[in-house]
Amino acid sequence: MAINVDTYRNDLSPVIEGELVDLRKRPRIREVIIQAFLFLCGALSILTTVGIVYELGKESASFFTRQLWENSNKELVVDIDDRTTSFMVSESGAQLQVSQTIRLHDEVMQITAIDGTQITVERGLQKTEVVPHTSGAEIFTGDRVSLIEFFTHTEWEPQIGQFGILSLVNATLMTSITAMLVALPLGLSVAIYLSEYASHRARSVLKPILEVLAGIPTVVYGYFALTFMTPLLRAILGRDVVEIYNTGSAGIVIGILILPLVSSMSEDALTAVPRSLREAAYGLGATRLETAVKIVVPAALSGIAAAFIVAISRAIGETMIVAIAAGAGSAFTFNPFKGAETMTGHIVRISGGDLSYNSIDYNSIFAIGLMLFFMTLTLNIISQRIVRRFREVYE
Repeated sequence: MAINVDTYRNDLSPVIEGELVDLRKRPRIREVIIQAFLFLCGALSILTTVGIVYELGKESASFFTRQLWENSNKELVVDIDDRTTSFMVSESGAQLQVSQTIRLHDEVMQITAIDGTQITVERGLQKTEVVPHTSGAEIFTGDRVSLIEFFTHTEWEPQIGQFGILSLVNATLMTSITAMLVALPLGLSVAIYLSEYASHRARSVLKPILEVLAGIPTVVYGYFALTFMTPLLRAILGRDVVEIYNTGSAGIVIGILILPLVSSMSEDALTAVPRSLREAAYGLGATRLETAVKIVVPAALSGIAAAFIVAISRAIGETMIVAIAAGAGSAFTFNPFKGAETMTGHIVRISGGDLSYNSIDYNSIFAIGLMLFFMTLTLNIISQRIVRRFREVYE
């Protein structure tokens, strides 16, 4: 149909053979519904993340602000009424200090002066009721978990008031590093073989078989580490060297677990490199190995680095394998053949017992979870920076 370009109305609607055609954008209901659904999915994922961070932060704040009470093994020597601010305590037990918070029954006090066994206190702190107390009442000392203690101490025993997370972090890093030593070189080698050497038939058979490893439940991997990998290490290195529960066997099996993740993502990055780069290298006389190592791998470095970071995050967050095979007690050790409890393993262990709600043990779980969150968040930020730094764009 011919368009009469000399006849237009003010609304920019042309007249085609005497008929007015409306060129204004018409709403498409299906596209609007799809766009709204996709927006809702994105908003829901963001709100879920925000909700998780909020809960972790709220419970962690309770962990760091909660008053911890420990029996000082001191007792009240004489009866006191609700007006007494100075009294005698027994000589035995822990040493008391000025400005220290103490508790007699449910009443909280703060020590203002000490003269031998005579202490002067300010009573009725933290909105507690000032009441009389009888001789023989046990004196409890109060304390809070400080950030300095949390990040610098190496003993984690919530039952006795020790909250040094370094032992848990160290065990987590030990298993993760062992897993990386297994998964990264093997995964990259498999990816190079599938991308550069394997025929189409071999690739179509080997890649699905390799990815079957990702579908095995992690609890099966945990018992595999305990019943196969640990006895194998003990047979090779000696029973006196390798303990039954150790971070080494757990780390090796975690490496097997994340091997399909590394190989699959790295193989996708290598396959995305243009064929023209390979042909140019072959034209200059490079061998297949030289082409793969010196041309293809550097060109796909951003994708390979992203695969490594994702695999490290997966290794840090692994739970069942370390809960079964790594050990059930916190220990600050760099020996991979000794037992040590990881962050996720500790969460599983104490969550499975009679853990009372809003207790210090309960709140400590969220503090550990928040630490894990920031560790994986840091890795993701590093991954994004590496991808932007080394990304190659081909046209």
